[in-house]
Amino acid sequence: MAKPIVALMYDFDKTLSTTDMQNYSFIPNLGMTPEQFWQSTTEFSQREGVEKILSYMYVMIVTAKKKGIKITKEYLMECGKNIKYFPGVTTWFKRINEYGKEKGVKVEHYLVSSGTKEILMGASIFNEFTEAWGCEYYFDRETGEPVWPKLAINYTQKTQFFFRIAKGATNATDDAGVNKKKKDLRIPYRNIIYLGDGMTDIPAMTLVKHNGGRSIALYPGDNIQKVKEIYTDERCNFVCKADYSSGSDLDKVVKLIIDSIAISEALYKKEKTLANKG
Repeated sequence: MAKPIVALMYDFDKTLSTTDMQNYSFIPNLGMTPEQFWQSTTEFSQREGVEKILSYMYVMIVTAKKKGIKITKEYLMECGKNIKYFPGVTTWFKRINEYGKEKGVKVEHYLVSSGTKEILMGASIFNEFTEAWGCEYYFDRETGEPVWPKLAINYTQKTQFFFRIAKGATNATDDAGVNKKKKDLRIPYRNIIYLGDGMTDIPAMTLVKHNGGRSIALYPGDNIQKVKEIYTDERCNFVCKADYSSGSDLDKVVKLIIDSIAISEALYKKEKTLANKG
């Protein structure tokens, strides 16, 4: 019989990486500071009434053109190579996979980001994920330049990927699969863990928590106030420092959750066996 699956579902910016992914290379290459770039995005959004995620995708293109930079998928991937992570991230996936194996469960990692997928594709940890979703561009086949958003994910749109993961409907165009009612989920809702860092993760955190999974709000350094309200409002199960190192609070909490899932799955299997005998 196949092993039970535990799914870890991650935000990226300020959850795994120390800041927004565009801040490491893309924005400095424009000759701008992150504050200048994001301020221009906010001004465009407010002036034109454009949704914020679509705004930043647009501003990335037009600003690069003004600076004489040709954006291609390859260029954006290069911008992902300088991303810096919180402590322990680069070894986290292997360690947690091994721990799950010891406990008799399979661990899968899923990335759901409002950042730029093409930048993510250049990140050193990209291949650790079973599936990774982010905001994507459609690139012109002749020029290789972006001409339209292929996929845009804002904070509420992140919630659909909870159901995609549970049902195994991982193709973002599979509307029938994600909406179809399934008696037996590939990954039960209770076996999903969500890791995020702030207000934009609240809809996903709440959804996971209310469906029996666990949500963890992460904060950088000693800045626990950043996420304390999320916990006091009962929108997450745990609050941990963004430290993925072995022996950290986050490491201990995730392993305890895996322990509880392994026990629950073993009990569920036993109950089913006894029921069939009866």
